[in-house]
Amino acid sequence: MSTTTITASEINKLRQQTGAGMMDCRKALVESNGDFESAIDYLRKKGQKVAALRGDREAKEGVVIAQTTDDKQTGYIINVSCETDFVSKNAEYIAFAQSIMDAAIANKVNSVEELNSTKIGEETIADKLNEQVAKIGEKISVSRFEKLEAPFVASYIHGNYRMGVLVGLNKENAEAGKDVAMQIAAMNPIAVDQSSVPAETVERERNIAIEQIKAEGKPAEMAEKIAAGKINKFFKESTLLAQAFVKDGNKSVSDYLNSVDPELKVLSFKRVALG
Repeated sequence: MSTTTITASEINKLRQQTGAGMMDCRKALVESNGDFESAIDYLRKKGQKVAALRGDREAKEGVVIAQTTDDKQTGYIINVSCETDFVSKNAEYIAFAQSIMDAAIANKVNSVEELNSTKIGEETIADKLNEQVAKIGEKISVSRFEKLEAPFVASYIHGNYRMGVLVGLNKENAEAGKDVAMQIAAMNPIAVDQSSVPAETVERERNIAIEQIKAEGKPAEMAEKIAAGKINKFFKESTLLAQAFVKDGNKSVSDYLNSVDPELKVLSFKRVALG
């Protein structure tokens, strides 16, 4: 190994450039004989090792960002996850997550794999994430990625970046889009309407209802009829358009949309929450 002298100013410069710890920066410069590019590569390699070692750690905290393109026809949700709320509430971490969202929009990415290979400056997002692992010491990744396209997309971020919602409408209406997005955030529907609930979900609910009815000692011939009532209740509580509107419990979401514009339709939605 070379006896190259590493100065405090060089260590500080590398620390400022990479965000890594002082001792890690010193070791990187020593191992790289003072060469900055090699030292940065050394730290990246260390970050990758740290990421692998922490692969089994749970990352239930983080930042969820929902945002649309300028034309409001495409929306994205990303969850940049970490292990503690101390990290997720840090302004620098939120800004880092926003930089990933900006890259997603600018490059029109379609998947988390494509996003990780997208560059911010000269580095890929995957490299940026590994640098954050080395800097912060927690498991950090883009754990959720959603994209939605429609004639008009509304976005909503709830609870200090703890949940993001996208709503696709058949025509532009920003106020209704926000109201419906808030509905989705609060009530967590499983589908837009009854017809879009997966058949296996309906069958599972029906089987559960029938078993509950039998356990109550009701006659078998009544089970199907009672189960049908329970399924209807399930649709009313769990599908967006049938739910009671959170801003006015006397009307459904469908009633609300009809009052705004009879031609206004919800086409689809996405909801991502921490935990």
